[in-house]
Amino acid sequence: MKFTFEDIKKDPKIHTYISMADKSLASLGYTEHSFGHVGIVAKNAGYILETLGYPADEIELAKIAGYMHDIGNIVNRVNHSQSGAIIAFRLLDNLGMDAADASEIVMAIGNHDEGTGTPVSSVAAALIIADKADVRRSRVRNQDESTFDIHDRVNYSVKESELKINKEHTLIKLKLSIDTHYCSVMDFFEIFMERMVMCRAAAEKLGLRFKLIINEQQLM
Repeated sequence: MKFTFEDIKKDPKIHTYISMADKSLASLGYTEHSFGHVGIVAKNAGYILETLGYPADEIELAKIAGYMHDIGNIVNRVNHSQSGAIIAFRLLDNLGMDAADASEIVMAIGNHDEGTGTPVSSVAAALIIADKADVRRSRVRNQDESTFDIHDRVNYSVKESELKINKEHTLIKLKLSIDTHYCSVMDFFEIFMERMVMCRAAAEKLGLRFKLIINEQQLM
């Protein structure tokens, strides 16, 4: 049986796992990993493969992987990609998803974390780029700027973010406008260097070059 992204979004069990995984991270002080994040990741993963002309079925798998990729945080932040892959397999198998399709999703989720993952497929590559590119102020839960940690500062500093593939389909760019009142470019690279290196590898898997553009502003 073929499942669409919209089918997965409507499933109450998957909805609960995503919600509870984010609740676990919230208690640890992490930035938002709930429906805002997974919705953006799903959208951008689909955008990447659609723009590059991948088949519709593969685009749907990338969107589903993007939507489900962080459910492993319900177990523990450590190795959450692997635990998330196992949880995703159980959920998708119980729904009756075709084994080949479920395998593509599980493989992508299990390889999305920069500590242990690698872009082993086009779906995994699209997920990696979409996940690492979601940097924005609205992900910061902490409302007290005086207690921001470096993750809060980096995300809060991002005034604008754009992920775009050029018309020649040779380059994918992540363009950020950063308010340096909250975060320096060095802060950004301290947190994101490994992630950007992974994005470069993922882009190469898709036949693209990856470019990060940071515009510095002092708005305060």
